[in-house]
Amino acid sequence: MSKSITLLLAVGLVGFVAACSRPEPEPVYIEPEPISVEPVYTGKYK
Repeated sequence: MSKSITLLLAVGLVGFVAACSRPEPEPVYIEPEPISVEPVYTGKYK
């Protein structure tokens, strides 16, 4: 084969492999729940 055909096939193969590769899953960030609840002011004598 000529060099131009070989180069074209190589570039096409690289493009095909790049297009068919699976993307990495995006990380999911979950905010942790508070360990303790802050006390709530309910009034002077309650």
